[in-house]
Amino acid sequence: MIDLSTEYLGLKLDNPLVPSSSPLTGELDSAKKLEDAGASALVLPSLFEESIEYEQKQLERFVHSQALGNYEAQSYQPIPDDYGSELDNYLDRIQRYKSSLGIPIIASLNGISTNGWIDTGRELQQAGADALELNVYYIAADPDTAGEVVEKRYIQLLTDLRQHITIPVTMKLSSQFSSVANMVLKLQHAGAQGVSLFNRFYQPDIDLETLQLKPHLELSNSNESLLRIRWIALIRDYVNISIAATGGFHNTSDIIKALLVGADITHLCSVLLNNGPSHISVIKDELLKWLEEHEYDSVTQMKGSLSKACAINPEQLEHCNYMHVIKSYAQ
Repeated sequence: MIDLSTEYLGLKLDNPLVPSSSPLTGELDSAKKLEDAGASALVLPSLFEESIEYEQKQLERFVHSQALGNYEAQSYQPIPDDYGSELDNYLDRIQRYKSSLGIPIIASLNGISTNGWIDTGRELQQAGADALELNVYYIAADPDTAGEVVEKRYIQLLTDLRQHITIPVTMKLSSQFSSVANMVLKLQHAGAQGVSLFNRFYQPDIDLETLQLKPHLELSNSNESLLRIRWIALIRDYVNISIAATGGFHNTSDIIKALLVGADITHLCSVLLNNGPSHISVIKDELLKWLEEHEYDSVTQMKGSLSKACAINPEQLEHCNYMHVIKSYAQ
């Protein structure tokens, strides 16, 4: 019997297929379908720092406007007894998931500052989250901001939070650091139990009629997985923390490649949005078939067997790959 289990953030998972933050993980009904199809854990949709701050400001403004008015008129704008903030709803979701599902639940925080995250992290832990993903979204658009300052934002956020919670923390990173490998090593030293490589930043488009920026959502494709696979192969042998591959994993072959270079799990998002929660079972069956055909006994046995230290031609992971690609096109 082939063993698909893997360990991620200290959690023993039945297999390396973990749905990432998406609308599918945001509703209990679809979360149950993901579990039934074989998901070994799931990441909740992100709780956004900006949303919490905006909600708090709106509530403060609402209360302040009542205080300025006539005392007798305040009853026209009462604060409902059953009012639930975005954070309250998120905590309730964790509790409902934990009581209804049998797989680990990973909460996700999206922000750039430590304001409020310590208290929020505590509450997520108390609600029952098995781990916490820090999705730090920061665009260093100010030319006076040095790369070192950007790195310190991540390190400080992680360091502050680790002092107040005990559940595992993983950092979701972009590929836009000057030295990805060094950044991952710094995060390990700061207390991260894992990293997720890499975040996908959605790029705004321009409306040529209104001449205004507009949101533009584009799902990933398999080509994007190659960047993740390459970097995981490069850093796997230098760190002792969990690595999640995320972004562009649509085919079972993409997932197998990520595991071979050293990923502990692969996150699934766009492929499930396109094909539905049940598609996890298809990927799982194909993964089992490939392992059997290639005479592997387990995922653990194959994991990391093609990292840089184990690769037959490790130089292909670096500059030589570029050179050979250019020459092959010219021929």
